[in-house]
This record gives sequence, C-alpha cells and structure tokens, in this order.
Amino acid sequence: MKYKSNTIRDRFKIIISIGDESGIGPEITLKALFSKEIPNNIDIIIVGSKINLKNTYKNLKSLGVKNIVDPSNYEICDIKIPFEINNQKKSNGNASFLYLKKAIEIVQKYQNAALVTGPICKKSWALAGHNYSGQTELLAESCQAKNVGMLFTAKSPITGWRFNTLLATTHIPLCEVPKQLSTSLIHTKLDMLSKFCKNYVKKPLLKVAGLNPHAGEEGLLGNEEKDWIKNAVNIWGKQNKEVQLLGPISPDTCWNSSVKAWKDITAPTHDGILAMYHDQGLIPIKVIALNYSVNTTLGLPFIRTSPDHGTGFDIAGKGLAQSQSMVEAIKTAFDLTKNSRLFNAH
Repeated sequence: MKYKSNTIRDRFKIIISIGDESGIGPEITLKALFSKEIPNNIDIIIVGSKINLKNTYKNLKSLGVKNIVDPSNYEICDIKIPFEINNQKKSNGNASFLYLKKAIEIVQKYQNAALVTGPICKKSWALAGHNYSGQTELLAESCQAKNVGMLFTAKSPITGWRFNTLLATTHIPLCEVPKQLSTSLIHTKLDMLSKFCKNYVKKPLLKVAGLNPHAGEEGLLGNEEKDWIKNAVNIWGKQNKEVQLLGPISPDTCWNSSVKAWKDITAPTHDGILAMYHDQGLIPIKVIALNYSVNTTLGLPFIRTSPDHGTGFDIAGKGLAQSQSMVEAIKTAFDLTKNSRLFNAH
C-alpha cells in the first residue's frame, strides 16, 4: 500500500485526474492502487473530490469489495466545485474538466512526474461549455503542443510483446477523415511512431493501414490509396531507410499478425501500426489486448496515459468495474517516464 507522499521532491510522482465522478473513475483508481503490480517507489497525487472518493470507498466496502485502498492514505488535491443538483451531468462534466486542468498544472511543477487521466464524458464537457473533442485536445492546447499523437500501447502478459497502434486522425466524424488526411500528416505520424518504436528496436517494422476497404482495390473501392496515400508512404520509406515500412495494407488483414504475436511467442512480430482513423485502430486493439491497452499521448512535455475505456455509467457504483487498464496506465506512465527520451520529456 502506498501512503501520502513525503517531502522529497525527486521521488517519482503519478498525478491521477479522477475523471467523471459519476462514472467508474473513482472505483478503478481505488482498485488499481491496491494492485501489487504498482511500483512501490512512487508518490500518488489524486485530483478530485475527497468526499466523493471517501463515499466511493465506503460504498465499495459495503458491497463486499476488499481489494481497494483507503483514499485517506493518499494525497488528494481536493477542488471545491459548485454542483447543480438539477443538472448533474453538466456539473460532473465541469468538475472532470477542472480536475484535468489542475492535474496538468500540478504535473508540470515536477521534473519527475507523469499524468494518468480517468475516463470523462465528452457530452458532459459540452453541456458545461467545454467544447473539446477529448482530453487529448485539451492537453495539447494547455501545453501548447503543435503535434500530438494518440498512441495505444499494450504489453502482452502472454508473450511480453508490445503492441503499438498510432492514430492518424482522432476524435472527428468519419466523414471528415478523408478531408483531414494529407501527405504531411501521414509523414508526421510516421515520424512519431518510428521514434517511439526505436526506443525498443533499432530497425522497427511499421505498417500503414489503408483508408478504404481492401486499401482501395486499385481505385475500385476508393481513390485515396491510388492517388496519394501509397505515394506518401513510399516517399517516407525512402527517406527513412532504417525503418521497414509496409503499406497501405488492407485494413481487414492489417492486424492479423497482431493477434498471433499477442498469443504466440514464436510468431513473427511488428513494432507499430498507423491507423487512418479512430475506430479503425481502436476496434482491433480492444479485441486483441482486452483490458491491457493504454492510451498514451505523444508530443507533450510529460508522459500522459489513460485507461482504454469509457466512463461505464451503467455499472458505476456497483463494484463491477475492472481496473486492469488503470493498473496498466499507471505502470506504463512509470515505465515510459523512466525512459524519458521517448518523448523528449524532462
């Protein structure tokens, strides 16, 4: 069990923004911090409501949940936020937004710290007047980061292989994806992905998923691959000969090798995949890695991770939420910060 942080500033710190408190964020945090997988030599600072965390602890205990920590033993940045009883969704959205803003402020005060964010509800943010398509976009704005990347990473508990998928576009409507994609964007994202993967292998093998079914089938099912995506990939590959690059690959087969590498230690592996849009990358990640996938933001001045799931409103308060993804988010934040050259951080 990890207790309140001491006064030693150089101890590694994990700042946890609790997310939407009407969801499972408080529950998975209290469960995750109980895990023996969490490193002992770190300080935890939780940003959220102390009363809510205490009430969550009492409720879980009353439900017979044993593997949880007592929030009284942790440092909590308790923010007093007005609550509208007749507009709870809006109030919770406003609170989760302000928690993240405060967490960003705190993590930047320390040289040796990382941020882990609990799940939020984008609709609740909008109701509260915070018009961001996700936490990644607020993080980028707050840190004045021009180029950020949404990377999903998971380490297989079976083989130890690290499964990485970077998204070319993130939280935008599907109809906007072809408009947002460009040669420059593809090259920027490949730069990010290759830089990340080079910290694990000298000559990474990267794949690029096609935009259209069957990667356009030579123009029969879409022209983007034929007109410019294939050329964009080839140009980047010629300029980066230290990277093995494949693509654009038909999206329905691009992740087949990921399934095998996740389960079979003898299977051929790859080091990273660039997906063209959000669900194209997230669906195979969630199917293959289940609860082990972690959302990581590239391009920030600190390491930020998040569990790869939503608020779970339907099971909130019932003691049913699984905490493995939050455990992995904390572990990954620690591991990546130790190797800070990954993002030129610290």
